[in-house]
Amino acid sequence: MLKPPQWGYWCECWTEDLTEQWGPALLASFDAYSAPQADRWVSVALRTISPALDADASDEAWEWLYEGRIATRRALLRAEPCTVSVTHAKTRITWTIRPVLFLPLAHRQAAELPACAYDFKPRQTD
Repeated sequence: MLKPPQWGYWCECWTEDLTEQWGPALLASFDAYSAPQADRWVSVALRTISPALDADASDEAWEWLYEGRIATRRALLRAEPCTVSVTHAKTRITWTIRPVLFLPLAHRQAAELPACAYDFKPRQTD
């Protein structure tokens, strides 16, 4: 039996070189099924990296942990997207959290695949 769609949050962590030597890069993503789980993902990341950040970035991180996290949680409960950023040296680290509807994937066991599925054969490597 197919599960119904489920509301949750899509979380991503991006880095960006502020000298523009390279574009933004996705470092990690996470699917959360509650607002507390989503903001906890950011919280754990910030607590983990804060000792390695410069003083200003560390202050930004702890400001969000003590003050901003409450506002983030409230916004998530209202189904609003949120962003948390810290800037360390010439790198900006940004976490985004967006409300989403997770759709279940069809389970293929005991299901008949379309005929074209059998036309594709693995290539032999030399």
